[in-house]
Amino acid sequence: MIRPAERRDCAAIWGLIVRLAEYERLEHQLAGSPKALERALFEERCGEALVAVEGGEVVGYALFYPTFSTFLARPGLWLEDLFVVPERRGTGLGKALLSEVVRIARARGAGRVEWSVLDWNEPAIRFYESLGARLVPDWRFCRLDGEALERFGP
Repeated sequence: MIRPAERRDCAAIWGLIVRLAEYERLEHQLAGSPKALERALFEERCGEALVAVEGGEVVGYALFYPTFSTFLARPGLWLEDLFVVPERRGTGLGKALLSEVVRIARARGAGRVEWSVLDWNEPAIRFYESLGARLVPDWRFCRLDGEALERFGP
């Protein structure tokens, strides 16, 4: 079952975020917490999440937030995370989560849904391409964070 995340899901989603960070070899970047996630999603409304639930357990999630395309002059959605526990991959849950994000994007008049994927993550790349997504070869995303963010500007 795919449904919108609720406050009670934040601890489970955070647990999956930790697993995603481990898979992506980025656990050293984790600085949040279940409470911080709950605050961001349900108080500050920084983004939204969907969960895949089986047997009462959250086994996957998609977290996304709005963007805007000046070229299209239309809104879009940025898919920050799409994660399904390894033992449930290949069962259609990832596609179901992404399909629901796309449905939401269409309902909101979005011109596109975008996300990034690590260049070494061949299983994810193959999965996304099998759904019709295309990798955009000429673009790289930039990031200011940590000390660079604090030092920037006046």
